Amino acid sequence: MGLKVTALAESRLEKLKSSMSSKSRMKLWMIRITTSVLIWICLVQLTILGETWGPRVLKGWPPCPSHESAAVLAVKSSTEVSARVLPPKRVYRNNGYLMVSCNGGLNQMRSAICDMVAIARYLNVTLIVPELDKTSFWADPSEFQDIFDVDHFIMSLRDEVRILKELPPRLKRRVELGVTHTMAPISWSDISYYHNQILPLIQQYKVVHLNRTDARLANNGQPMEIQKLRCRVNFGALKFTPQIEELGRKVVRILRQEGPFMVLHLRYEMDMLAFSGCTQGCKQEEVEELTRMRYAYPWWKEKIINSDLKRRDGLCPLTPEETALTLRALDIDPSIQVYIAAGEIYGGERKMASLAAAYPNLVRKETLLESSELRFFQNHSSQMAALDYLVSLESDIFVPTYDGNMAKVVEGHRRYLGYKKTILLDRKHLVDLIDQHNAGSLTWDEFSTAVKEAHAERMGNPTKRLVIQDRPKEEDYFYSNPWECLEPSYEDELTSSSM
Repeated sequence: MGLKVTALAESRLEKLKSSMSSKSRMKLWMIRITTSVLIWICLVQLTILGETWGPRVLKGWPPCPSHESAAVLAVKSSTEVSARVLPPKRVYRNNGYLMVSCNGGLNQMRSAICDMVAIARYLNVTLIVPELDKTSFWADPSEFQDIFDVDHFIMSLRDEVRILKELPPRLKRRVELGVTHTMAPISWSDISYYHNQILPLIQQYKVVHLNRTDARLANNGQPMEIQKLRCRVNFGALKFTPQIEELGRKVVRILRQEGPFMVLHLRYEMDMLAFSGCTQGCKQEEVEELTRMRYAYPWWKEKIINSDLKRRDGLCPLTPEETALTLRALDIDPSIQVYIAAGEIYGGERKMASLAAAYPNLVRKETLLESSELRFFQNHSSQMAALDYLVSLESDIFVPTYDGNMAKVVEGHRRYLGYKKTILLDRKHLVDLIDQHNAGSLTWDEFSTAVKEAHAERMGNPTKRLVIQDRPKEEDYFYSNPWECLEPSYEDELTSSSM
């Protein structure tokens, strides 16, 4: 009997030990699982922190900053924090999708993108990131994201319009199969045209592709919120890529180390002369070369051009010789650095000789930067133009010799930044004065006085755009003078000056 009791006790003890062992193992496994989960969460958090702090840890902490560097860091920190604060998404019923293919050079496309954002917002549609022109004279293969900060573009405007990098898959397949509506909208159209004509097409086809976008929205008579949005896109959302921005800042730093500088947008390039038919100062073989080039491009519709007549009407870019005379007459300091914002000057050193003699401190991005720094920008005209754009904004004086798209857009941007000095040359008046001076009928002093008087009110000072009813192409361009977007003090000055 005692043996049975002992055996029973031992059996129960074994079961108890087994139960305790089982519970211990389960507890151990629970601890292991919990620990693993905690370690995984920590790793995720460390990865996220590493993206922010990793580079600083790897490079080491910076030394104690000076008062100046501390201020710079404070401003930079404030800017970075504000950049992370995204505007709230605008919630609206999506009426469809708008695709756009921009045409022209960088600044022609830039202003078109601003218009298309405003149109998409007004129509309550989703905008697909614009496609840039790759078939124009410059044949630049750059995509939107190669020139502009695409994520900043999308996120900074999310409180106005939904922007996607590409269509949703189902609609993308339809477009690839050619099942979409493609058209060029009417130039200089009022925003109501897009509501009455384009919106019904978007609602019908779900996707509409606008294949020409330059000058499709009228300069004047648009709702104030449309004008303000055009400016917001131009001056805030369309940032260049960090690589372009940094290189532009470097060029400006190099120039600033030597003192003040002027940017001369010298539009005396082969394509401009061929397109405009302006051959002043060219040799006969050069005239023939330019004419052949003009006929080679079917979309350059004007073929037979009277160069002398066009020049007298002020429709030709100034030659380097005419530019040198003009700058001297305006008493521009001969020792100032002159940054040439342009492509290759037609005629090379021979044509630049008089300008170089009058202003010997001529520089270009190619002379200020190492060839390795520009290697990735070569054969990408829009990216090279973006560098010139950034330097132009920062210059002490900006002088365009022709009122092309870059001249106009930079002029407007400099107005927005506080009416920086921009000398807007009156070419029609200038060539008449230059011809009189060269003929000996005007002395130098008389010539210089006349040039100064003609440009006293053409220095980028406040003014309202010229409005010409039923002739929108002849009006002042919105992007050269977006007065609706200026500070209230400037608007007050404009209002009082017009009374």
